[in-house]
Amino acid sequence: MSHTTTDEPARRASGATVPVLAFAGIVVAVMQTLLVPVIKDLPRLLDTSPSNASWVLTSTLLSGAVATPIMGRLGDLFGKRRMLIASLSVMVVGALLSALTDALVPMIVGRTLQGFAMGAIPLGIGLMRDMLPRERLGSAMALMSSSIGVGGGLALPAAALVAQHTDWHALYYGAAGLGVLSIALTLLVVPESPLRAKGSFDLPGALGLSAGLILFLLPISKGSDWGWSSPTTLGLFGAAVVVLLLWGLMELRVAAPLVDLRTTARREVLLTNLASIMVGVSFFVISLVLPQLLQLPSETGYGLGQSMVVAGLCVAPLGLTMMFTAPVYARLSARYGPRTTLIIGLVIIAVGYAGGLGLMSAAWQTVVTSVLIGAGIGLAYSSLPALIIGAVPASETGAANGLNTLMRSIGTSVSSAVIGMVLANTSNDVGGVAVPTLHGFRVSFLIAAAAVVVGLVLALFLPRGRPSAVSQLRASSEEDANLARAEQALAGAGQPPHGFRGRVLGADGAPVARAKVTLIDRHGRQAGATLSAADGSYALAVPARGPYVLAARAAGHAPLAHAATHDGDRPVDLDLPLPGETVPA
Repeated sequence: MSHTTTDEPARRASGATVPVLAFAGIVVAVMQTLLVPVIKDLPRLLDTSPSNASWVLTSTLLSGAVATPIMGRLGDLFGKRRMLIASLSVMVVGALLSALTDALVPMIVGRTLQGFAMGAIPLGIGLMRDMLPRERLGSAMALMSSSIGVGGGLALPAAALVAQHTDWHALYYGAAGLGVLSIALTLLVVPESPLRAKGSFDLPGALGLSAGLILFLLPISKGSDWGWSSPTTLGLFGAAVVVLLLWGLMELRVAAPLVDLRTTARREVLLTNLASIMVGVSFFVISLVLPQLLQLPSETGYGLGQSMVVAGLCVAPLGLTMMFTAPVYARLSARYGPRTTLIIGLVIIAVGYAGGLGLMSAAWQTVVTSVLIGAGIGLAYSSLPALIIGAVPASETGAANGLNTLMRSIGTSVSSAVIGMVLANTSNDVGGVAVPTLHGFRVSFLIAAAAVVVGLVLALFLPRGRPSAVSQLRASSEEDANLARAEQALAGAGQPPHGFRGRVLGADGAPVARAKVTLIDRHGRQAGATLSAADGSYALAVPARGPYVLAARAAGHAPLAHAATHDGDRPVDLDLPLPGETVPA
């Protein structure tokens, strides 16, 4: 087994669990776009050069990229709720530090701490998988996955309003307040997951991955300043390749690696992660282009001359639409599967960018573009965790989704660098100021559309899954948890669990190993599942006393349904009939 459970039973997830986790995701996503309204003023506000001021944004990007896989693995090992609270706490400390300073170095330190909170996204998805009933899981994961875009989209108008009417430090005080509220709600509402991964934390793997990511993302972020062909940029890219290759070889030799590369290399996981990069590229393009188009003076002939707040409001539908696509995703995925839903989302994004090429002459047209692209990105983002979770063991949920979130961050980083370079190279010099051109905006949209087409090709090569695959996620995690409990109970010095126990036997009386035993309650719902041990023994905990049906199934035997009432811990042996025989319940 690759996981165990805690000794304490998990509390049931309440109806408020999903909104609270989604709110945590939105809060940490706010950190990514919090400073967009004041980016151009940072050199003056911090009394430094533009090159130095850019580190305020770069530091958050780097720390977020490093944190997502590491916090996901720590959550698998020590508790996802615990690590979620730790991530939010570090974010609050960073926000307060930034709020109290006008100096460059403390500001960078504070922004670095804020970036660590990005690990909350995969942790929230992991908590949902472990606790929610399957009928709620699809829409819940969709909302959590989309929260990274929802928070980024909603932060723009709010941050613009604050920056325009108050001191810019208020942005950080507000972020700290949101973080404290999220921590309080998580403590009150969200239960801890009982699932734990075995093994210890792979510290060398964490250090190696962190070094490789920093060496890779740093030249992407600073390449425009340093020069893409400069020795520094090329040297860092080369060092990143070497470090990541050595890290990969080391991870393949570790018993409990930070990232299971063999699982990551599976077709469905690998293609999903590569498609995630393309979705990340497409998401960030619209966030970079539309605010600039809206705020450029109308005297340019194509600028829309809107204020900072109005520009933020025009882009806000991007995030709102992503939020409202979660229930739509759940219905589509339940019927057609997450692969098909991802393809639909990518097609909608492509249509949105293609149509956006001609919708740049009025503010209302940018709203239409935001809504259309937001709907596509919402469907695409919602599909990613379901595809990942359906392909990895329950004990690797946090780490696997952390890696997937990292892939999206890499996509946004590449998008920022490429689009920044395109806009700079196509800009006009007006009085010593570089003014982006309409041609540059359209080229940026074409690049986004090309990235979406690449993502679509990758999605088409994903294995075709059954539409019901997502609905089985909760069942599989329950089965894993109950199996772990059963193994612990059977190995615990003869102490039986509070529930049904016994042996699964064949028609000849011989024990049947790895028979699936499912517990069904009086309402016809699955209350637990496990597999029989080598000697045929099984153990299933029950939520309450009363009537149940024990359904047993094994290869080479006919299935058995056995009615039993739990009124104490007594053995219940399950005798499987021969193929073709029927046994009444």
